[in-house]
Amino acid sequence: MSKPFQFKKQAVKDVQPSMNVAGVPAFLGDTFVSQDKDKTICAGFFHLDKGNALVYEYDYEEMKIVVEGTFVISDETGQKVTATVGDVLYFPSGCKVTFNTPDRAVGFFCGQRAPL
Repeated sequence: MSKPFQFKKQAVKDVQPSMNVAGVPAFLGDTFVSQDKDKTICAGFFHLDKGNALVYEYDYEEMKIVVEGTFVISDETGQKVTATVGDVLYFPSGCKVTFNTPDRAVGFFCGQRAPL
């Protein structure tokens, strides 16, 4: 028997919980979580406001598309990009990146990790 799909209207507008990183205006929440316990996938939105940068080390695989604003993203290898609406990023497990924004940015993510 077929399972029903899920739908959340205008999820990009949902207020996301703080990432609780002192002094960093970063917010993240899971919109949907897959039901596959062996290969769980979480998807949702990451919001970053102008202010202190967020340094984040991935211990899982994640992909992100910029849906609002501009992210300035750099890593420990020296790579640095300015990502704008429509740009897609892949963060492999073990990647340590710094996220910043000149004003505000929102990304939709899909990551292979446990739910928040």
